Amino acid sequence: MKKVMRGVGASVAVGAIVALAACAPPSDDDSAVGEGGVSASSATSAEEFGGMDALIAAAKEEGELNVIALPDNWANYGEIKAAFTEKYGIKITTDQPDGASQDEINSVKTEKGRSTAPDVLDMGSAVTLANTDLYAAYKVATWDDIPDAQKESTGLWVNDYGGYMSIGYDSSKFNSVTALKDLLGSDFKNSVALNGDPTQAGAAFSGVVAASLGNGGSADDISKGVDFFKELKDSGNFVPVQSSPATIKSGETPVALDWDYNNAAAVSENKNWKTVVPEGAVVGSYYNQAINADAPHPAAARLWQEFLFSDEGQNLFLGGGARPVRMDAMTDAGTIDADLAAKLPEVPGEPVFLTTEQTEAATKYLTENWAKAIG
Repeated sequence: MKKVMRGVGASVAVGAIVALAACAPPSDDDSAVGEGGVSASSATSAEEFGGMDALIAAAKEEGELNVIALPDNWANYGEIKAAFTEKYGIKITTDQPDGASQDEINSVKTEKGRSTAPDVLDMGSAVTLANTDLYAAYKVATWDDIPDAQKESTGLWVNDYGGYMSIGYDSSKFNSVTALKDLLGSDFKNSVALNGDPTQAGAAFSGVVAASLGNGGSADDISKGVDFFKELKDSGNFVPVQSSPATIKSGETPVALDWDYNNAAAVSENKNWKTVVPEGAVVGSYYNQAINADAPHPAAARLWQEFLFSDEGQNLFLGGGARPVRMDAMTDAGTIDADLAAKLPEVPGEPVFLTTEQTEAATKYLTENWAKAIG
């Protein structure tokens, strides 16, 4: 499932930020024009368009928003989409809810110029960084709250929410699981799954990174992670099925390596489902928001960003167990939902966030070696 899935690679939370130029608006721009004479498709902020009221009015006039690869059970997106529609009366169409980040990019290209093209994207970093020419630069009103290391300087992409790689397991079938090496035991035959293909899905990518950290590797060398999954496969423990709420409910994937917020949510499908962030293999990652430069509903796309990065939107991510990018600033301001924050899983040790360079190197290694190791 998606990014349960999503895009290749852990999103960048610290490390080098690539300076990238904004993509020019389409030459045949017929989007709404704000009070300042700037079109919705080229506006780089609500202020530039004429203010938030003007943006809201233009978005309501468009009346629609196309999203992609946002399943309702991923980071609380079901509630987020419902809240946006209730607040602004804008209909949301979700395409390929279980798609990966690469599917989002493919859709941007194949649907270019059509009313069905995605307006906004939510991707892992490797896919994000490889396709910056497809995004429109935009800075939300809460831009200053977002750490510099978690956004592209012009607003081509911005970290929105994140979490930590975890092991989810059916406690009625297995005793307490605390480390990745536990999964090599004979009790785990036909049991261990990833949330997608690590060459295309961010969650699966980070699962391999975590496996590397837990088996003598590092953020600079994920080969140990590939070796770990080859050993899992050779032992008969690896299940080549993408884990999802449906496979967890059916028992097809009684162990899943996935983000902690996804595994925590899976208890709704299996009351015995437990979630643990493995010690010595703590991998953190954020996903990225971006606006399609050729969005068919450019005002709604920008209003969606404003909503996601508002206090309301960030707390809705938190309601799904994901850590919003503005969490520190909101905690300082007293606008974070403290009760929800207190429910987040404990994270043992110092988490590792891959830099841009490490993500690119890991992506290259996986592209060249994953299929050979796993088939």
